[in-house]
Amino acid sequence: MIGYAFRMLSGKSVMQKRLKRHFGGLQLEKTATTARSFPLASRVDVQLAIDRFFVDRKNWTLVGIHSAIGHETPTLAHLFIRGPFPVDVGPLQHDDVDVGDPIPVPCLKNGLWLAQESEMPFAVLLSPDMQFGRVGGVHIELAVPTGESGLKFSQNFFRDLEARVSTGGTYRGRVISLESQREYSGRGGAVKVHRLRSVQREDVILPDKTVALLDRNVGGFIKSRNHIKSLGLSAKKGLLFYGPPGTGKTHTIHYLASQLPEHTTLLITAEQVGLLDEYFRLARFLQPSLVIVEDVDLIARTREEMGSACEEVLLNKLLNEMDGLREDADVIFILTTNRPDQLEPALASRPGRIDQAIEFPLPDEQGRSKLVRLYAHGLQLSGPLLELVVRRTKGASPAFIKELMRRAAQFQFEMGGSGEVQRAALDGAIEEMVFSGGALNLKLLGGSSTDLTSAADRAPLFKPQ
Repeated sequence: MIGYAFRMLSGKSVMQKRLKRHFGGLQLEKTATTARSFPLASRVDVQLAIDRFFVDRKNWTLVGIHSAIGHETPTLAHLFIRGPFPVDVGPLQHDDVDVGDPIPVPCLKNGLWLAQESEMPFAVLLSPDMQFGRVGGVHIELAVPTGESGLKFSQNFFRDLEARVSTGGTYRGRVISLESQREYSGRGGAVKVHRLRSVQREDVILPDKTVALLDRNVGGFIKSRNHIKSLGLSAKKGLLFYGPPGTGKTHTIHYLASQLPEHTTLLITAEQVGLLDEYFRLARFLQPSLVIVEDVDLIARTREEMGSACEEVLLNKLLNEMDGLREDADVIFILTTNRPDQLEPALASRPGRIDQAIEFPLPDEQGRSKLVRLYAHGLQLSGPLLELVVRRTKGASPAFIKELMRRAAQFQFEMGGSGEVQRAALDGAIEEMVFSGGALNLKLLGGSSTDLTSAADRAPLFKPQ
């Protein structure tokens, strides 16, 4: 056993022999390496940039590499030096990476290019950039002979690579989030592309004051951003969407994402706050961008309400990342919360982090009328029935009205009805939502027990006239 281990450490691997032959027997100390790490969202762009670099070159070879351990970034040093966990020749491995198109893009998981530049041998390594056992990006490393020629070639190589990657736009204009696990399809890549349905302006039912604030602080700000930057003022923008659950905060974000195709939207949910640094790295890389932090009160509530130092670390991480962006960064933050009173003052009370709070209140009578017509879809409601629904849903959220219309459609179908919605179908829907499920069910559906139940205490919603 000891003799086997000694041979493993002392003998040359297939990869070592191949590298030594490629570099003409050059001594190890006469070889220099330079590396760059690129973010996860640039994986396809890095692959395309390297492919274009080699497309016009001749006499190059691409070989796969295999690492015995998966928690460490494979480097050229691992290939040159024989150790207890060698990196050796292996098959070319690919991941199908989803970029939002119907067909995924195949990307190398790891590979080594062996080529020459005017008879000067060089090697390019592509491997996953591992960070604490998690893939954090793409690692590119170049090996050249030491000396002025090798140094100049290395500088030109990475200058060209960085230019190609920075102008790439694989995820630019998409709605993405970072995933820690592979998706159900088995495809690789830690970037998930969200295919949100397109939301049109007429589908956003909000008070005029809210719409005016949105238009000025999103659309208007983007139009004047270049002028603002030319004056030396900050191009960053921080917005806080607040209001009761179900009032349209997330729906409005979907609208903004669909109406700003030139912006990349990054969605950060509560379970992904540990990846804040990577998200902000992507926001800089893919700008102009929208960074959405949903339910921000979960990580940014007042320090007095925090239960551990870990929670405060996450808060400080968010504050530091927001402050750390350059003033000319084309990034808009949108934070959402149902509990604005619990937010940490260091976040909510300092311009430059949050510049404008926008309230999403429960809809008024005019808003409820528009919502009923919007969510009725194919249902036909008579004028008097529509008025009754609007009057009796006072205090209900848009989410409640949407669910009411869906359940009314189900009751109508079960009753065998067609044409206009029957009053009994709506009576059944409201009875089930407001009374049968109890106070908890009503709260979950976005209703207000005070307004929806006080006037009718288990009475039918609509009485025959």
